[in-house]
Amino acid sequence: MKHAIVLGGSFGGLLAARVLSDQADEVVVLDTDDLSTTGTGPGAPHRDQLHALLAMGHLQLERWFPGFTEEILAAGALLGQGAQVEFHVDGVRKVDLPEARMLSATRPFLEGHLRRRVMALPNVRFLRGRASGLLDDGRRVTGVRLTTVAPALEQTHTGDLVLDADLVVDAMGRSSRLGRWLQDNGWAAPPLDRMRVDLGYATASFTRGDELPSTVIAHATPGPAHGYQPRLSEPGALAAVEDNRWSVVLAGYTDYRPGSDPEQFLARMRRCVAPLRTVADTCAMAGEVRTYHFRESVRRDFTGLTRFPGGLLAVGDSVASVNPIYGQGLTLAALQASSLAVHLTSGAHPHAPAWGYFRRARTVVGAAWDMATTADLAQPHVTGPYPRGYRLTRWAGDQLITASIHDAQVNRAFMDVLHLKAHPRTLTRPSLLLRAALTRPAR
Repeated sequence: MKHAIVLGGSFGGLLAARVLSDQADEVVVLDTDDLSTTGTGPGAPHRDQLHALLAMGHLQLERWFPGFTEEILAAGALLGQGAQVEFHVDGVRKVDLPEARMLSATRPFLEGHLRRRVMALPNVRFLRGRASGLLDDGRRVTGVRLTTVAPALEQTHTGDLVLDADLVVDAMGRSSRLGRWLQDNGWAAPPLDRMRVDLGYATASFTRGDELPSTVIAHATPGPAHGYQPRLSEPGALAAVEDNRWSVVLAGYTDYRPGSDPEQFLARMRRCVAPLRTVADTCAMAGEVRTYHFRESVRRDFTGLTRFPGGLLAVGDSVASVNPIYGQGLTLAALQASSLAVHLTSGAHPHAPAWGYFRRARTVVGAAWDMATTADLAQPHVTGPYPRGYRLTRWAGDQLITASIHDAQVNRAFMDVLHLKAHPRTLTRPSLLLRAALTRPAR
């Protein structure tokens, strides 16, 4: 393969570029934001929100960028292990898992280090610009039509340009225009699954001292006994991040979405679990409270099409964007990049429709989608669609969540699924469900 183009230079696009660098003579990463500086901008307004990198995402990063963990720890990120990673349900701390490991850093910091590693690859180059459509010959995509944003292309070109490609990867995120472009060229857009969740979340930074010496990450959710509503404890999380800061996120649905007022943010922190209360009472807020509204989860089912052009595929939020409260987005993008690698090394020709890739990606995305939407349907304002067997699935999930607070074996199985290390069907084992049903709170 001579030329590959990645549309989008955030997390999913960077991982796709790394995978493609092993297969293509040249990889071009195109993004509307100026990625040579901070990597933040209007193209991804949620980048400054607290993001989680789940255990499987961490494994994939280390796979594609050996030594990455050591590099970012030396630069100021933290690695939470064992009891340093706290999970709370209804204000009660879950039993600790000694094997727990989670990287803790802000997304701009994480992406910045990824970007430097990708930029150092000899056959990858970055362009600042906006894609405006696809070129195809009736069988496959042959390139991308784009409008550059000066001073891209060494200040020599502005206006409409065409880049030829053997393979184009859509990593444009939730705002992807791929469906419209396909229709413009006479192809069908992929079917959409939608679930309205109406989530709001807000993130603030605080100076970090020695007030919580044994905590790197703390996460709090309401439990099933209260309909997943914040009656006993506010939903939120904190993470010790680079530059001696705490990053704190609070979340809520519909009219209970958190706002940008600092005093209201602190008041909600003081209704959360002990680590967040401690930070609210002892640490100074650094900067403003940044809010974001997530209206709906969306999944594009490319395998639902009967006809699709070769030389084209999608990764990350361009395929599926699920409720971010579960922290799956970065890890899903990493797993899709690995699915792309398997597809390309299986002997599939880049000019052929990428059905093998889309089937692999569907398995990964489907697991995360089912887990997130089943939990979302417990919210009273979420009205469906309800999958077959939802009542039984919801009952089993409630039993597992409740038991995972006190039983290490149940919690280990539950966390493996939450971190995308295991498929949700592993939670349906009769022995595990029986153990969960029989578990009683420790006295």
